[in-house]
Amino acid sequence: MFYRLNVFPIRLPALRERISDISLLVGYLIDRYAQKAGKKIRNIDKKTMELFQAYDWPGNIRELQNVVERAVILCEGETFFVDEAWLTRVAPKSAMTSVPLVANLAEHEKEMLEAALRESEGVVGGPTGAAVKLGIPRQTLESKIRKLGINRYRFKAS
Repeated sequence: MFYRLNVFPIRLPALRERISDISLLVGYLIDRYAQKAGKKIRNIDKKTMELFQAYDWPGNIRELQNVVERAVILCEGETFFVDEAWLTRVAPKSAMTSVPLVANLAEHEKEMLEAALRESEGVVGGPTGAAVKLGIPRQTLESKIRKLGINRYRFKAS
């Protein structure tokens, strides 16, 4: 079905690209959800509208709908407002933190492989080999041993 619909693609810009539409959408959504909740909301807090227009809206229109509906349900007066905490995003972690994670993962993998080789006395394949103990194919284990620079012969029984 995707390929049939994709014959004539329609590009809809993200909500963050249509800041001028936010006030119209918020007004419409407030009316819609206030009517459903049986409330009369006549005003929109200026700070709330500024908050809406400054926010990135990663969830697009669905996120806007959810925020407005939640605020309408919790609204007790005739002025619509949103708590600032609802629209704060946690900043993504920088790439600097991923480098140690990758190093830790490789080190952990190396330790696991060496432990399996120690247990199997340096035997990689076969029913008692390290590959079986790790639950991976023999070729995969050999590739990992080469990649991590492990000397499997040091684990051989004397």
